[in-house]
Amino acid sequence: MKVGVLTGGGDCPGLNAVIRSVVRKGVQEYSFDFVGVRDGWLGLLKNHIVPLDVSSVRGILPRGGTILGSSRTNPFKHEDGLRRVQDTLAANEVDALVVIGGEDTLGAATELSRLGVNLVGVPKTIDNDVSGTDYTFGFDTAVGIATEAIDRLHTTAESHMRALVVEVMGRHSGWIALHAGIAGGANVILIPEQPFDIDQVCEQVKRRFQINYAPIVVVAEGAVPKEGQMILKDRSLDEFGHVRLSGIGEWLAQEISARTEKDARTTVLGHIQRGGTPSAFDRWLATRFGLHAIDAVQAGDFGCMVALRGTRIVRVPLADATAENKVVDSSLYDEFEAFYG
Repeated sequence: MKVGVLTGGGDCPGLNAVIRSVVRKGVQEYSFDFVGVRDGWLGLLKNHIVPLDVSSVRGILPRGGTILGSSRTNPFKHEDGLRRVQDTLAANEVDALVVIGGEDTLGAATELSRLGVNLVGVPKTIDNDVSGTDYTFGFDTAVGIATEAIDRLHTTAESHMRALVVEVMGRHSGWIALHAGIAGGANVILIPEQPFDIDQVCEQVKRRFQINYAPIVVVAEGAVPKEGQMILKDRSLDEFGHVRLSGIGEWLAQEISARTEKDARTTVLGHIQRGGTPSAFDRWLATRFGLHAIDAVQAGDFGCMVALRGTRIVRVPLADATAENKVVDSSLYDEFEAFYG
């Protein structure tokens, strides 16, 4: 059997660990042949396929990003997308795909599976917003990076006695903001699941200044004020219909300065959260996902996604995993309300 491996969407730490484990087990245990698809779904549209073997995945475990490249290409937004994907698979005699991606990449995979393409999904995203799995790899690394940034910002905030707003990633889900905010000792945490009251935010900031404390506000890029709409710098759309988020942090800092008469500055972590060496947990989880994904291919269990449930790796239908985003449950957010009351 010949298996193609594809990484799509935003890069994140741990992608190479999945590629490595898929190829190593596939070759050594099942005697599969492998090819890599360059740049996500774009590689299948352009017939950009490269050889992939054990030697080509050697030494990539600690590397961030993906050796195969990635893109936010939606195959169904291109003329004859389905036919071109099928033609590329047939021309390269690819029997099945391992598709590593987040909500958009796996959403396209779900539709392709429904249309007859043999594939198995692996969930990755720093946002941790793929349903059906307790965690996605990339998330732990992103939280660690954001937490370290918040730790560093505390000292400069205190030195100048100014409020610092830290904007982290999180389009629909506030997992990074909540985890990093709690771990970093932030004073205000704003997530997309809970529209916020700017007056309450400013009141909390004022109270911190009154006790001679420089407040830290952590905000997910998709957070929205109760009175108003999502704050955006750029309203252009990608191929999956998403706006390119950013702007809420800068808006918050301006509002805090105007309403409290205190200096407020913004730090947007952006792609820093996605780059660099994966954490030990992400290497561990990504490796396990890869091992179980190639087992699913061997079993012919296509149209599924591997997922973490507790400590076990299970298979769930792709259609279920991509039906909706996994968001922060209000009860989890409420557990920490005493810190911000």
